[in-house]
Amino acid sequence: MLPALAGLFLILSLLAKAGEAPVGQTAPNFTLTDTYGNKHSLSDYKGKIIVLEWINHDCPFVMKLYNSSKMQELQKTYTGKGIIWLSMNSSAPGKQGYRTAEEANELTRQKKAAPTALLLDSEGEVGKLYGAKTTPHMFIISKDGILVYNGAIDDIRSTNVDDVAKAKNYVQLALDELLAGKEVSIKTSQPYGCSVKYK
Repeated sequence: MLPALAGLFLILSLLAKAGEAPVGQTAPNFTLTDTYGNKHSLSDYKGKIIVLEWINHDCPFVMKLYNSSKMQELQKTYTGKGIIWLSMNSSAPGKQGYRTAEEANELTRQKKAAPTALLLDSEGEVGKLYGAKTTPHMFIISKDGILVYNGAIDDIRSTNVDDVAKAKNYVQLALDELLAGKEVSIKTSQPYGCSVKYK
């Protein structure tokens, strides 16, 4: 009995440590600074649909989405409809994907990316709070602050640019459903990509 309880406690402790934000519950609030030195809190965007996109531009899975222009297309389309799109960089200094604010701004210009803001999370606190595992890893928060999607960008786990057009894009589907006043039909999927390069 005692070993079984000890095992259960260990599993629960590991799950708590993993710190994954559960779908269907209020999204955890956070405050981060963007690449221009401005602070952003999730609570600033109350009443708005919010997308969190974990990025690492050195990751081939992220490259696929930006080289195909799919991610930029999504950013432009949905920010144009009033959705807040926050790109999140949780790569630690010295790790793959880390950029200074100036380097990140230059890369954003080169890629013609169009998020609402690119937030720097080099300590990894917000990434770990949400349980961001990969780049990309996508989260969507509804107007009432509930996490309604946690998972992959789409259903083809590859680095092939040609697969982007053939894939079922979960984020696009969820955002269109939210904008139409519907419930998100696919709430979770297994994220794929490079591991987030935490400190």
